[in-house]
Amino acid sequence: MSTTTPAVVLSGITKRFPGVVANSDVHLSVQVGEVHALCGENGAGKSTLMKILYGMQQPDEGTIEVAGKQVRFRTPADAIKAGIGMVHQHFMLADNLTVQENVVLGAESLHGIGGKARKRILELAQATGLTVDPGVLVERLGVADRQRVEILKVLYRGAKVIILDEPTAVLVPQEVDELFTTLRGMQEQGFTFLFISHKLDEVRAIADAVTIIRRGTTVGTADPKAVSSRQLAEMMVGSELPSPETRESTVTDRVVLKVENLGLVAAEGTRPVLDDIDLVVRAGEIVGIAGVEGNGQTELVEAIMGIRKAHHGRVLLADRDLTKLGTLARREAGIGYIPEDRHRQGLLLEQPLWANRILGYQTRRPVSKGQWLDLAGAKKDTTRIVEEFDVRTPGIDVAAVALSGGNQQKLVVGRELSGDPVLLIASHPTRGVDVGAQALIWDEIKNARARGLAVLLISADLDELIGLSDTIRVMLRGRLVADADPATVTPEDLGSAMTGAGATSAAVAEHAPGASKASDQASESEGE
Repeated sequence: MSTTTPAVVLSGITKRFPGVVANSDVHLSVQVGEVHALCGENGAGKSTLMKILYGMQQPDEGTIEVAGKQVRFRTPADAIKAGIGMVHQHFMLADNLTVQENVVLGAESLHGIGGKARKRILELAQATGLTVDPGVLVERLGVADRQRVEILKVLYRGAKVIILDEPTAVLVPQEVDELFTTLRGMQEQGFTFLFISHKLDEVRAIADAVTIIRRGTTVGTADPKAVSSRQLAEMMVGSELPSPETRESTVTDRVVLKVENLGLVAAEGTRPVLDDIDLVVRAGEIVGIAGVEGNGQTELVEAIMGIRKAHHGRVLLADRDLTKLGTLARREAGIGYIPEDRHRQGLLLEQPLWANRILGYQTRRPVSKGQWLDLAGAKKDTTRIVEEFDVRTPGIDVAAVALSGGNQQKLVVGRELSGDPVLLIASHPTRGVDVGAQALIWDEIKNARARGLAVLLISADLDELIGLSDTIRVMLRGRLVADADPATVTPEDLGSAMTGAGATSAAVAEHAPGASKASDQASESEGE
């Protein structure tokens, strides 16, 4: 293929669904060996367009060219044969299979299912820096490792054009730099990337070109080196970039959440996943938890929620001991919960919006009356949430799966703030949402904090953590190892502490108990 022939050309792509035009006369040309960013609001039509390119959906109008030849993909298998791979924002993995089994699944004819397959996976992992253990079960992996497995799946199948949907959502700044170094190296080898992201600073750092989609159609392609993030945001949504920053303190002395000496052991019963966690969140305070994915943040949240049973320690909510209570009882005690994966943990995707309003609140008004569900009340309150939280939908009878990711997330946020909680646990509340939805969610969290709500915030977006939090705790290998001052800390400082490289600023202070314990263990290892 000539280097002047585009890798992919989409011409006049139109896709209609009942009552909705998802794409309307979309044009996109991607050159060989470039990183081409695709930006737009949730619901703008990016995902539909990429599903069409990947063969998951067929266009009603328009053509697709790959390497100068017009093609028609009826299934993803057709796209894969043409050298196109896609890493989805919501992972397509089987939890009960190993990494190797997930990577090989459907591609057994390439290298078999045994030693040759394992060797190829390890070669790819080493070449790309996506290190994973081929023999570990996916259900034991954190979000970052799951993403690495998805990327390996694509590479294993020989893709030369790779669609990356929000690939940096779970990475710290140092890991983003490593990923970008990998992408640039692969560009030199002729790989082409379609890069979908809401992080416009990152788009400008890695992309060679950026195409903006608004309301289902392309509004233009720009040189990201020649425009600012603010200009890109204005092209996307017609408004300036939102900021999470808030410096007016509303913190009180009233303790809402108190975690004492919390410990949790891994499923195999030999490795501590949480090691003597002590944590306090006060009314009107946002405490942020910073950490590389897989260092215990998910387990901490699930232990507080009662999803996992702690091996020792206590969880108290407003002086009430919740340690022996189940998840529903903890929610009824006043905990709102925005889970890290809205698809797996927050929504029934095939059910209507009003049914999703009931989830977790089935024993409380306005969705229940005594022992009975109040469907009229649920529908009425869902209508209120749709209006107050700007959930863009044709109606409340629409299935949740039909909404864009940002609108799904606004529905979840609206539901969790509607139960008058005293504590909100927000795990990655703006992951994978556009700047408009991001601004709304940030404002709702700020408003809840101002009303006296205690907030435990877990986020891989370090700017979000720094901007929203009153204090930041750094988590590493199941321990809270450092505290950071949001007023002075930088993302690079946090990234260093999160990866164990040590504090690089006075704004990040080692947490004495954890640091002492880690030091003792290091000394014992050296002695051995």
